[in-house]
Amino acid sequence: MSTISLDLLLIENHSPYALSIGDFSTYPTNYTPVSPTLMVVATGFPQVTLTFTPNQINTYTSENLGITCVGTPIERLPDGLYKVKYTINPAYQNFVEKTFLRVDAIQERFNKTFMQLDIMQCDGPIRKQRKEELSTINFYIQGAIAAANNCADEESLRLYNKANQMLDQFINQKCNCHAI
Repeated sequence: MSTISLDLLLIENHSPYALSIGDFSTYPTNYTPVSPTLMVVATGFPQVTLTFTPNQINTYTSENLGITCVGTPIERLPDGLYKVKYTINPAYQNFVEKTFLRVDAIQERFNKTFMQLDIMQCDGPIRKQRKEELSTINFYIQGAIAAANNCADEESLRLYNKANQMLDQFINQKCNCHAI
């Protein structure tokens, strides 16, 4: 009998309303996982235990994750750290834990800001400066994701907050393209 190797993968679904997690585990031939469950803790919310279908992509909303009440409208999922633990056959302690950083809200703001910026109307030095500012913000977002993927939760949140602060400042700045 081959061994079980549990693994999860965060699936980009480009929806601010859903979290998709795929089972990337390997199981022995003809093996059926016993009692597969997924425990999820979203930043600022209590842990929830959810059903999990092995060998598939499982998608959850604010209702499943305990962020909104059952029967209320589905809300956007908040950015932040999501800690997940996939367990099968609890008696044998088969599990895998992962931490994902959700950045959909900040990424949406970044993209909207980027698309609204009329860099072509600014003069050369201002245009260059604005492009560098956007690159730096994106660098912090990517760094936050990398830190979360490497279990550096505090660093991940620090980088995310820095990116968010810089994006706020960038949005509130007005490109004075007519300055001499």
